[in-house]
Amino acid sequence: MSNLTERFPSWPMADENQEKELLEALRSNQWWRMSGTKVKEFERVFAQMHHAKHTLAVTNGTHAIKLALQSLGVKPGDEVIVPAFTFISTALPVISLGAIPVPVDVDPGTFCLDPVKVREAVTPRTVGMIPVHMAGHLCDMDQLQQIADEFHLFIIEDACHAHGGEWKGKRAGSMGDAGVFSFQQFKLMTAGEGGALITNAQDLYDQAFLYHNVGRPVGDKKYQHLVEGSNYRISEFQAAVLLPQTARLAEQNKRREYNAQVLDAEMKEIDGIIPQIRQEECTIHTHYMYMFYYNPVEFGGITRERFVEMLNEQGIPAYIAYTQIHDTPIFKQFVADLGDNYAFPNQLHCPVSKKIAEEVIWIHHRALLGDAESVKGIAQTVRELQASTKAKLV
Repeated sequence: MSNLTERFPSWPMADENQEKELLEALRSNQWWRMSGTKVKEFERVFAQMHHAKHTLAVTNGTHAIKLALQSLGVKPGDEVIVPAFTFISTALPVISLGAIPVPVDVDPGTFCLDPVKVREAVTPRTVGMIPVHMAGHLCDMDQLQQIADEFHLFIIEDACHAHGGEWKGKRAGSMGDAGVFSFQQFKLMTAGEGGALITNAQDLYDQAFLYHNVGRPVGDKKYQHLVEGSNYRISEFQAAVLLPQTARLAEQNKRREYNAQVLDAEMKEIDGIIPQIRQEECTIHTHYMYMFYYNPVEFGGITRERFVEMLNEQGIPAYIAYTQIHDTPIFKQFVADLGDNYAFPNQLHCPVSKKIAEEVIWIHHRALLGDAESVKGIAQTVRELQASTKAKLV
């Protein structure tokens, strides 16, 4: 069994263009977003890439969600629908504002919010939803927008996995009231940390800018703090690292798309492996994660956790799926604090999310940035591990 460590590109990637941008920022002596030029240029390019009028670059994706919620006027006691299967940061900003994140089940094939379950979860207290484009597969934005229009709800697209992704040719983050992105170390574009909020609404952008800039409007020289904001600004150095990545994102997405199809064809032939599906309406799937169900019965009873360790030992960057958010200790404490006076619309019954959380494995997107042979090597490794585990039972 050959180790694949050297077959996959390292991540993050850096090149001479990033070095040039960083040195320009360093030598400018303007390292602050308010006086420098790199952040403003990045915001302009990123907005254009995503067919949006405005980008606000911020400290991270979690803060981007909070800024969007604040700017949309979310109040204590409001309900905001979120996927039950997502990273906890989709829910934490809702809680921080005194509102209630309502976990709703997802589609078993795409792992994205199930519109039928969303409709069932709407109550008079519901003010909006945060659909997550899971692993880069975009949610069914047509159905979700129809529900939002019917019940007068906002949509914040959590596109932290979907830089440059598309639904029917419309870019991720541009279809809702706002879209949010992350630039954390693992993400498709990264500055180590960082995030962005995009929107086509001038008033939402203006309000978010105030909140992220300790309440001060653009150009303020009189310390006019108009709202209770905080400091969510990024530096010129982060923007300098991100700017060159905007030029290579499209090619990388194309390469991941191709290699994911190659890997799908191989993995679908392996008993006990079921990859995330791809709807044709998702015209660009960015494949932040390559996700698949794992059935230990077909692998000699090897647990998912041990199987991930075995993949890692062969150089494949694999991980177990997220815990569904209402099974995390922080959310359980939140529910306990709500007490008996509050009941979740669906009683926190999300069987699909639970199944995904317990059975799915994901592989980091850098494994899809090599050549087709290295991708086939992943499937071959899975076959060989399956054969070795079954052989031990004989």
